[in-house]
Amino acid sequence: MKTSKFKDLPKAARDFRFLLNRGYPRKAVLDLVGNRYGLTSDERHLLHRGVFSNSDSGSRRKKKVFIGEVRNKDLVIDGHNVLITVETGISGRPLVVGDDGFIRDISGLSGNFQKTEMTVQALELVLNFLKRVKPCQTLFLFDSPISRSGELAQEVRSRMQKENLSGDAMAVRVPEKILIGFPGTVATSDTAIIDRSHKVTDLAGYVLSRQKKLKSLIRWRRKRGIVGKK
Repeated sequence: MKTSKFKDLPKAARDFRFLLNRGYPRKAVLDLVGNRYGLTSDERHLLHRGVFSNSDSGSRRKKKVFIGEVRNKDLVIDGHNVLITVETGISGRPLVVGDDGFIRDISGLSGNFQKTEMTVQALELVLNFLKRVKPCQTLFLFDSPISRSGELAQEVRSRMQKENLSGDAMAVRVPEKILIGFPGTVATSDTAIIDRSHKVTDLAGYVLSRQKKLKSLIRWRRKRGIVGKK
């Protein structure tokens, strides 16, 4: 079976974006481009998570707010989305900087997510970052169908109390019902939530951008032209 070489990814990304800009269906285009360049499943997932039409990218960038703008304002956090992304970054697993300016993991771990020591480290980084940003109230939401979400929410709640961070953490069956339409700012990189929200911030991206090794990785990926620039 043909396997792609990394040098083909920028070409594949350009072709994928070109066809998306002309209104072709996303899944069909991804199959077409993936087959054309012999992309592996991981490479296809990278394109899926990072490459978008100009109109979609532009719309999301308009909604994106600088993390400093949440100071003294309400913030709701897509818990699994943010923690998995931060954990992926500090674990050295692949990340992608999307055309829309959001950093995403390409691990596909969400459905099989299990808390590890790296999850605890990711949470500490997020909470320390929030202490500097100082939102008014912070609400973490976790997907209850994912194993041990209730325990994770309880731990986050306890750690928030110890750090004197105002807010709460909950495990709910459909977090999107609260995330979408939230009157404050939503922290997520989930495209479906971003597209239906008014103000969004890339909390995981800001946390990871403070890690020196990841700064270099992000600059390198942009230079190679795999994804767009922030």
